[in-house]
Amino acid sequence: MTDEQLVLQIEKTEKLLAELAIANKELAFQNQEKEKRAAELVMANKELAFQNEEKAKRAAELVIANERLHDALMNTVRIAMILSEMRDPYTAGHERRVAEIAAAIGAELGFDENRLEGIRVAGYLHDVGKIRIPAEILSKPGKLTDSEYRLIQDHAKLGYDVLSRVNFPWPIADVALQHHERMDGSGYPQKLKGESIIMEARILAVADTVEAMSSHRPYRPALGVDKALAEIELGRAVTYDAKVVDICLKLFREKGFKIPD
Repeated sequence: MTDEQLVLQIEKTEKLLAELAIANKELAFQNQEKEKRAAELVMANKELAFQNEEKAKRAAELVIANERLHDALMNTVRIAMILSEMRDPYTAGHERRVAEIAAAIGAELGFDENRLEGIRVAGYLHDVGKIRIPAEILSKPGKLTDSEYRLIQDHAKLGYDVLSRVNFPWPIADVALQHHERMDGSGYPQKLKGESIIMEARILAVADTVEAMSSHRPYRPALGVDKALAEIELGRAVTYDAKVVDICLKLFREKGFKIPD
């Protein structure tokens, strides 16, 4: 190899070494950037984990708060039911029994748990308007006069006026207002017909009739379940919702449902 060739080879080697040094520096820089991004990702993951923990904590606190709110609401419902029964002791237990009949019908209709709870609460409170009816009329052993009967009819609207002030998660006030409406428009207080009556009220209408006829009242002895079922069967698709009547009859006659004590 000549001196000139040797010089060229050395120059090439030096150039390669220089390029390799630059490449190593670039690689080192890239590695530093990767390490920096990895550290940032670790910090971001830690922050995300902290945020998720905080969200889970708040969610748990919200569940507890909702449970307490629900318990407070149900305690209020029970108090209202007790006050109603104290006002009209001759029908004590009526609201609770109506609620259980209505819930059984609702279950057969496929209501979910939330809707079933709503119809139970509606059953508990559907007669709360009677609190504003004179006790001597509620407990009168004889036949009511026309004016007294009109006062009794007012309990649906009076109940609505009270219950509409409470922000229930179910249409409780509307059920109280409509539970004496009838499919042919012969009910009260609004003379509603058919589909204009909400389903919960149509269920309550049947459950209320069955329980009331089966139980003792100041003006008559208990008529029994059989007569009560015959009454709703007679009114099927006329005064009472046909599907609700069919389910109620099936519950009692085929599935052995009994009115709770």
